[in-house]
Amino acid sequence: MASPDSKCPAPMKATSNGAFQHENPLDYALPLLILQICVVVVFTRFLAFICKPLRQPRVIAEVIGGILLGPSAMGRSEKFLNTIFPKRSLTVLETVANIGLLFFLFLVGLELDLRSIRKTGHKALFIALSGITFPFILGIGTSYALRATISKNANPTSFLVFMGVALSITAFPVLARILAELKLLTTNVGRIAMSAAAINDVAAWILLALAIALSGSNTSPLVSLWVILCAAGFVLFAMFAISPLLGMMAKRSPEGEPVQEIYICITMTLVLACGFITDTIGIHALFGAFVVGIVMPKDGPFAGALIEKIEDLVMSLFLPLYFVSSGLKTDVASISGALSWGMLVLVIFTACFGKIIGTFLVSLLCKVPFREALALGFLMNTKGLVELIVLNIGKDRKVLNDQAFAICVLMALFTTFITTPIVMAVYKPARTGSRYTHKTVQRNDPNTELRVLACFHSTRNIPTLINLIESSRGTKKRAKLCVYAMHLMELSERPSAITMVHTARNNGMPFWNKKHDNRDQVVIAFQAYGHLSSVNVRPMTAISAFSNIHEDICTSAHQKRAAIIFLPFHKHQRFDGTMESVGNSLRAMNGLVLSHAPCSVGILVDRGLGGTSQVQASDVSYKVVVGFFGGRDDREALAYGMRMAEHPGVSITVVKFVVPPGMTLAFGAKLIGVTADKDRKVIKVAEGTTTDVEKQEDEHFWSEFLGVCCKNAESIMYEERLVESKEDILTTMREMNKSNLILVGRMPPVVPLVDTSDCPELGPVGSYLASSEFSTSASVIVFQQYNPKTDVYPLVMEISDYLNMPDTPPHSP
Repeated sequence: MASPDSKCPAPMKATSNGAFQHENPLDYALPLLILQICVVVVFTRFLAFICKPLRQPRVIAEVIGGILLGPSAMGRSEKFLNTIFPKRSLTVLETVANIGLLFFLFLVGLELDLRSIRKTGHKALFIALSGITFPFILGIGTSYALRATISKNANPTSFLVFMGVALSITAFPVLARILAELKLLTTNVGRIAMSAAAINDVAAWILLALAIALSGSNTSPLVSLWVILCAAGFVLFAMFAISPLLGMMAKRSPEGEPVQEIYICITMTLVLACGFITDTIGIHALFGAFVVGIVMPKDGPFAGALIEKIEDLVMSLFLPLYFVSSGLKTDVASISGALSWGMLVLVIFTACFGKIIGTFLVSLLCKVPFREALALGFLMNTKGLVELIVLNIGKDRKVLNDQAFAICVLMALFTTFITTPIVMAVYKPARTGSRYTHKTVQRNDPNTELRVLACFHSTRNIPTLINLIESSRGTKKRAKLCVYAMHLMELSERPSAITMVHTARNNGMPFWNKKHDNRDQVVIAFQAYGHLSSVNVRPMTAISAFSNIHEDICTSAHQKRAAIIFLPFHKHQRFDGTMESVGNSLRAMNGLVLSHAPCSVGILVDRGLGGTSQVQASDVSYKVVVGFFGGRDDREALAYGMRMAEHPGVSITVVKFVVPPGMTLAFGAKLIGVTADKDRKVIKVAEGTTTDVEKQEDEHFWSEFLGVCCKNAESIMYEERLVESKEDILTTMREMNKSNLILVGRMPPVVPLVDTSDCPELGPVGSYLASSEFSTSASVIVFQQYNPKTDVYPLVMEISDYLNMPDTPPHSP
């Protein structure tokens, strides 16, 4: 007869009557669950913030957070554990966590595109199979050692399969984020790793289903056989019944229209229903959700709408609960004694040795270079959520005891943690490119082709960019304008980011949108304009963290031989005319591009050039003003203005600021410039130190401009303004605020026009023109001309005999 102490605690009621009714909310399921979610989210996000400088994926922080909240650290305090995570609440906690995990595995299935696996070459296939087979065999050997020491009561067959699966898994979602973070997605290493990991992921789920089927409490082999056969039948049912249903709903969700709510409801119910079916079969509910994600159509807006509806709630709130529920089962203190620690070292060694050496040797046999093969070995050693799922299922089914579970969790944590730093040390592909001449708009031969890399991060910038391109295309006398329109997208921990990554192509770090049936609104806008004009517009997409997306921009500019990069300003104009920041990350990005750009740079302060829609060529009517103070940046602005003046709908007014003899435009102020080295140190330039060479170049270019002005008197006007103080300059500048576009240099030798500014990257004049007080209608472009003397730390090393990158995307076969 059971003693009173061995009785299960009474089930918790859902809600309390409140503290005023003398009831403790933590004795009730709902308020306790809310507190648990808050504690978990805050703690894991704090750890993620700490791990960010180490360039670790967020899964690392969440696993560490789960372990620290469990009995290994903070949970050693009985008071903390019994207050925040009492045993009677764990059933509710794990149920909610598994519901979230169910939908996350559906998203993981959506990430995996079987079509890409079918197109995988023999090289990636052999590497993937070796990356599974070798560690699986070593896992079997390790299982014998563990069963002989710390897991003597484990079922031999189940334990053998679980250990083999645990050591042979590669975490596809985690690997994809690591590759994107290290800019390796479109390298040879990245392509092989992604293909091999996708194959590995599918194989891991098949092995996991086998492991679960063999781990039932009924030891009859007939039962396991029935489980496997029913699982195979379910997969066939999903392929031939569920997939057509999902495909029908996807076809009835056209681009540009909202997806019907009933379709979202049906799909999410299907995920739950299939989870119920596979749980009934005996292979865990997660398997059903994953299979639905696999058979889900990947193209069109339907999949995107589902991801958008599910990912934020699941990734932010529910998924961290699963890591904590795993951490509550992990007691590092159970690994005690030399024997246990020896087993931990053995498991880590065999996991790393099997994956790294197995992948490395087969890669060498496939004629992959030594350093790339070594990097592939470490990349394929990445573990993640599926690893934890395997271990938790093994723990719940009594296949793994506390010690074996803790050892395997620490193994997964260690192998994933070392991936990023070791790959960075082992393999850092050199960025090389061919030398090219025209890195500025100002050039000796103005009839050469002008190549522009126009960057934007929001669709609100597209009309202004297209109108700017239209105004800059010059005349038929000149060579054509070639524009690369790069959509800047932030890489996040969301599954949708990895879904975008799947469209990566083969030429360079950012990838081309080169599908002929592409329905992307951004691509359509630029392609439609390109077809209607003489401008060659090529849409591109770059997906990176904003902290290092400048590398993609600068590398692409060099590979495409751009003369100028247009960047979006980090503020946009609100309806009331004030400028509102859209994030400091964009401002930091602009500063890094200014420091490392291989060509000239223009920062576009968008106040709606031409309105909110594209203006037809025959309707273009813009008044453009160029402020000329002197210096190389102002010469670049004037050169661009001279090109714009060739458009019949554009009139240019150039205002040259001059001072009385014996004075300078600095008026006693100290000028500040920013060097182009990697440290971006501020240097001060004292008043009056403008070199004679700069003055001679200004005078020479001004004489060229006057010659052009005489030939185009109808579209180009100029005037000289005598200014004797800062106030005179401000008065002149205010007269420009009714124009459509103002072009200025970034660092002219002039007194700062504002006392304080939060936009130092725009320089003394641009900071004033970008302020809300100056204008609510005039867009501004602030130019920085490329200076080879300050380009001492380029992101791309120029090699004279380097084969040229293709300037057009390679055609699909």
